[in-house]
Amino acid sequence: MTQNTRSEPPTSELDLAEEFLDRSTPLSRIRGALHRYPALSPAIVLVLAVIIFGFLNDRFLNPSNLSLITQQVAVVGTLAIAQTLIILTAGIDLSVGAVMVLSSMVIAQSTVQLGLPAVLGLLLGLIVGLAAGAFNGFLVTRLKLPPFIATLGTLNIFVALTLLYSGGATIRGAEMPELLTWTGETFGIGGVNITVGVIMMLLLYIAIALILQKTAWGRHVYAVGDDKESARLAGIRVNRVLMSVYLSAGAILAIGAWIQIGRSNAASPNAGVDLNLDSITAVVIGGTSLFGGRGTVWGTLLGALIVGVFRNGLSLAGLDVLWQTFAVGVLIIAAVSIDQWIRKVRK
Repeated sequence: MTQNTRSEPPTSELDLAEEFLDRSTPLSRIRGALHRYPALSPAIVLVLAVIIFGFLNDRFLNPSNLSLITQQVAVVGTLAIAQTLIILTAGIDLSVGAVMVLSSMVIAQSTVQLGLPAVLGLLLGLIVGLAAGAFNGFLVTRLKLPPFIATLGTLNIFVALTLLYSGGATIRGAEMPELLTWTGETFGIGGVNITVGVIMMLLLYIAIALILQKTAWGRHVYAVGDDKESARLAGIRVNRVLMSVYLSAGAILAIGAWIQIGRSNAASPNAGVDLNLDSITAVVIGGTSLFGGRGTVWGTLLGALIVGVFRNGLSLAGLDVLWQTFAVGVLIIAAVSIDQWIRKVRK
């Protein structure tokens, strides 16, 4: 009997060959590109959505309608920045809308009913946002509660506190100092009316993007989201990073409250019903992974614009609000499915 002396290739060589073949397919190359550039897919979706809705309705691309979209995105986009920071750490915050509304009511009532200066009212709103963020951070870092459960609980707490504090009453812009509604002031750019709130939102995006890209804190945020245990072994103080993220989110939500007051020219305890869902949608559609450690705030901005474009476009098409919410839900499922597919890319 002759013995077969032909040796099989080492396992590592087989893996390399398989990896090469896998990467050589067009679909794998697309997946690799989407993995390297998380903002690429939302940019494509946004362009296609604008083209489709512009084709379906002539009014969609009118300057007045584009002005409306940008103003609507100002609030969702600001909240989505806070949501992005938390999701980058593999968490999620279901209370962002409630914190924003609570801060807005404190800002408005402290100036109208207590007669405090507008600047002091804004400072109190910032303190409320920071306190809410600190409370969420405490539940996550000290009590070790899952972020989903912790913020689901605080969502109800903050909603109840808002109603108790405000008595369910809405404060109109005419009753408030001009500084509080200043974020709603508009100016024209190429026929499109842009509010001060939109500029504030864009400045926040620039600031957070630079911080995440250029500072050690930003690198630590990504490291904690990618693998908490590895980050801890590398000397990163995980709980401190998480607490700082929740505090930062709280401060951003307080700024969002100021933008919301200017946007609606009022402070209402019933505002922001869909803001939690829309902020998460913007982040996920923007390419930030729900599993943490991957994504950019610029992708989130594109995601917020997609949410605004879809809601506006579907509204112009005459669809009921319920169907608009249905469409947003489909977007979330599609975005998470694509994210899981992208995460399978070989590194």
